[in-house]
Amino acid sequence: MSAPTPSPAAAWRALAAGCAAIAGPGALIFGFPGVAAPHWQAAFGASRAAVGATLFFVLAAVGGLMFFVGRWQERWGTRRLVLAGALLAGTAMGLLAVVPGMVGVYLWAFTVGAASCFVYLPTLTAAQLWWPHRRGLASGLVNLAFAGSAALLAPVFGSLLATIGYRGTSLALALGAVAVGVAAARFVTRPPAPPPSPTSGTPPPLPSLTPRQAAGTRSFWLLWAAWACQGAGGIAMVVLATTVGRLKGFEAEASVGLLMAFSVGNGASRLAMGGLSDLVGRAATLGAAFAAAGLAYLLLPQATGPGLTAALVATVGVAFGTLFAVSAPLAVECFGPAHFGAVFGLVFTAYGFVSGALGPWLSGYLLDASGGHLGVVCGYLGALCLVAAALVLGVRPPVRPG
Repeated sequence: MSAPTPSPAAAWRALAAGCAAIAGPGALIFGFPGVAAPHWQAAFGASRAAVGATLFFVLAAVGGLMFFVGRWQERWGTRRLVLAGALLAGTAMGLLAVVPGMVGVYLWAFTVGAASCFVYLPTLTAAQLWWPHRRGLASGLVNLAFAGSAALLAPVFGSLLATIGYRGTSLALALGAVAVGVAAARFVTRPPAPPPSPTSGTPPPLPSLTPRQAAGTRSFWLLWAAWACQGAGGIAMVVLATTVGRLKGFEAEASVGLLMAFSVGNGASRLAMGGLSDLVGRAATLGAAFAAAGLAYLLLPQATGPGLTAALVATVGVAFGTLFAVSAPLAVECFGPAHFGAVFGLVFTAYGFVSGALGPWLSGYLLDASGGHLGVVCGYLGALCLVAAALVLGVRPPVRPG
């Protein structure tokens, strides 16, 4: 007896539930630190650098856990992991209400980063399986919910802080994270059977590679290296954007506007470029976006006004968003869907362990060593993006064993 054919309604429910589930951890990672920073500085005597270090602990959790989460979802399923992620995020927010200093905040950052792994990979996996013919668009929606939720919820966080205080806000968000995650988890499932092909005569899919087999291919390491380089080029702009404005002599408002331009490019591109990749191909979309970011970096020192500078910074953001939205369907098509979570988790180690050092840390060192010379740091980051473009164009489905 054949498995039931998945209904379009079930596919939409799984995608919507995945977006709702990942929006919570995304808002906590990308939105809450900015809102809570004044409290941490006042209550714990933390410097801006100390507050900014929360991102390091998020990346450490992502780099260390993503592969294992990919393996665990093969054993326990997507629903259980999303539920575990919701409970972990709620626990982290509950503990944040009582921590006495920045060490506790760093523990929160690591824990909420871990929670994001438990939700991100299962929702991304479910999206790829439910939407095999629109993988780019589905991946783009999940990634947009992850990165864009902070823009919607950060004002809510601010209002809560102003009305019920820091501890009340932490506890309210703990309850909210658990409630939304538990409600969404029941719908984040794999389809009972692969959806039928829209055209007759379509050849059967290639067999999936195990993580060990995938790691033995040239395409895996090209994709891994592209992630390390472009991840560095993208994440560096998070801390570089306002510095660029300051070094160019822009007003404070215009300097902050550069960071907003990066965020808009990063968020909007996840949906747009994901959908585009369904039409023109994954590697071509990634390569074009990375090359555009490389050229933007090389042109950035010569940009003379806030408008042009913001456009170039937004281009870097577009490439960063494209990296997340399009790499997942590329990995599925190269290595197969059966072990996608574990394989993509291995790719993610490049971002978690390498991009932070190559990007924010080394670019900051170059900026200090050169006396604030934008040409040096932008030339370096632009080269990383161009190398990533060349690398990703070589990624294609490897020859299957046997």
